[in-house]
Amino acid sequence: MSGALTEVALDGGRSVVVKRADAPGAVRAEAAGLRWLADSGTVRVPAVRGHDHRWLVTDRVPAGTPTAGAAVRFGLDLAALHASGAPAFGAPPPGGTEDAYIGLAPMRNAPGGNWPRWYAEHRVLPYLRRAVDDGTVRPDEAAVVERVCARLPELAGPAEPPARLHGDLWNGNVLWSADGHAWLIDPAAHGGHRETDLAMLHLFGCPHLDAVLDGYQQAAPLADGWRERLGVHQLFPLLVHAVLFGRGYAEQAVAAARAALTN
Repeated sequence: MSGALTEVALDGGRSVVVKRADAPGAVRAEAAGLRWLADSGTVRVPAVRGHDHRWLVTDRVPAGTPTAGAAVRFGLDLAALHASGAPAFGAPPPGGTEDAYIGLAPMRNAPGGNWPRWYAEHRVLPYLRRAVDDGTVRPDEAAVVERVCARLPELAGPAEPPARLHGDLWNGNVLWSADGHAWLIDPAAHGGHRETDLAMLHLFGCPHLDAVLDGYQQAAPLADGWRERLGVHQLFPLLVHAVLFGRGYAEQAVAAARAALTN
């Protein structure tokens, strides 16, 4: 969920962040996502102190500097988060909604049992169709992405159980605190494929990313070929960004699709 942020100092010295959302259901979805991540007992997230249909209040995370040690710990914690699981691909957090958001874009959490089919139907094609309708993606380019969707059963790698995902894991949603830990904010949490969170970290960059991956692989080694599958998982965030921000991201999405077809 994206929205206006305000930091407020409470009596007693605690600072909280107050966030406003204009989209119906966005606050409920984010609050449920934060609680679902916290309930796993794995990653650090700011506690939800209150919310209504428009306002969300969470603890403030004291700012710090990312270190290699903190990055390794983050990788270990992220692997544990994913391993805590979800009822199904596309499952929303308990208390969340099927109609959720990733940033300012609507995102539907409709459960499915087959990741390639679910990913195509609910994470790639809705944004591709909107981008085509908006003129951001040309029809011949859309056909390339559609070919990837058709071949997902062979491109997806070994079957994996549904993982508990942050869902919008770009660098801006990872805060490095003064106590030497990574904290996660602004989730678009749902059940998904664990490589999707990692692909988003790769796409938009992350301090000490190699150390994050070292920690992750120590706890939960990734299946062979995961690096070659990054582009498949990046189609989702790239098409979301194409819908929100325009042609440059559409070109990146088409390039990722073409690369996936040649791997």
